Amino acid sequence: MSETPDRNLAFDLAHVTETAAMAAARWQGRGDKEGVDQAAVDAMRAILASVDIDGVVVIGEGEKDEAPMLYNGERVGNGNGPEVDIAVDPIDGTTLSAQGMPGALAVIAMAERGSMYSPGSVVYMDKIAVGPSAAGKIDLDAPVEDNLHVVADARGKDINDLTAIILDRPRNEKYIDAVRRVGGRIRLIRDGDISGAISAADEATGIDILLGVGGSPEAVIAAAALTCMGGEIQARLWPRDDSERQYALENGLDLDTVLTQKDLVRSNNVFFAATGVTTGEFLQGVEFFGDGARTHSVVMRSKTGSVRSMHARHDFTRLRKISALVYD
Repeated sequence: MSETPDRNLAFDLAHVTETAAMAAARWQGRGDKEGVDQAAVDAMRAILASVDIDGVVVIGEGEKDEAPMLYNGERVGNGNGPEVDIAVDPIDGTTLSAQGMPGALAVIAMAERGSMYSPGSVVYMDKIAVGPSAAGKIDLDAPVEDNLHVVADARGKDINDLTAIILDRPRNEKYIDAVRRVGGRIRLIRDGDISGAISAADEATGIDILLGVGGSPEAVIAAAALTCMGGEIQARLWPRDDSERQYALENGLDLDTVLTQKDLVRSNNVFFAATGVTTGEFLQGVEFFGDGARTHSVVMRSKTGSVRSMHARHDFTRLRKISALVYD
């Protein structure tokens, strides 16, 4: 970074994700994805403006979700502080939030300027992610069965006790079939593959590996978290059609190369924060009470290897005195 931070900036990021999560949680179960996302974006952007950074959004809402704010290239922060790349997913799992389903998160990551991979308009990647015990042993190019055996050996499990988390999409049927052929267990998710990758890296969740095609922005954000956690993710760009293949060719994006974790985030000083919106494997969701709320977050920093859980109580009566944001 342009200057060395003397504190853990992930705590500032946690304030961002807490506020976004509380704003989005008010829309839980209303069936309005756009409402969920807009509430989180507005809250996240407002709080980011007060953070002591000179930030540029590298992974934002613009390419995949066509959002007008927190778009790729937007400047964020108050301009005072280190020059950083920012990766945001105001809600990883907008459909989950809108339908009142588990596992939605508000997420943000940060690293030195120029260190985060930008997939541009190629918005999907083929991915594999694991926790620390299997890091350095997986291979995206290897057959699924081989990776499952490697992870089972690393975790000291019988392969029948191994659990793979996979986005429930037709494009991922080959992964689902491969896991079933060797007798592995599967956790299918409708949305939220950042949470899925983190769950695979957190060996207390019972999830052993993430497989399949999901979002490219989510791969970069997951790489930031796994850099902090000691896990590993590998990915390859997965164009949906000829127009995306042409875009990749014109912009120097290699569609054949396996991107390592260091390709996705080239930094040893990564900050990450996430707050649960709806309760899932990884984090509890927002709980409203009287005139306040409780949030459950995780903050991480790769340089120190610290991964902290945070349970916070928010008093809306007091918060309204300093801001009207999400508290009315």
